[in-house]
Amino acid sequence: MNQGRLWTVVRPTVGLPLFLGAVAITSLIIHYSILTHTTWYPAFMQGGQKKVAIETQTTAPAALAMNDVTTVK
Repeated sequence: MNQGRLWTVVRPTVGLPLFLGAVAITSLIIHYSILTHTTWYPAFMQGGQKKVAIETQTTAPAALAMNDVTTVK
């Protein structure tokens, strides 16, 4: 172990809980700041906004051209 001599100064029963607690607190702080400082993350967690599909016109281009022509009576 590269840093094995650390445990001669700090007991593992004290050092490991401090290290894991620091990791957990850091993770919670990062997640909290993402939630409060972005607009996309809360929407992502709620499933996002439902997008309405744009209705497309299914009429053929030739039929559209016929609508522009005025008929003579």
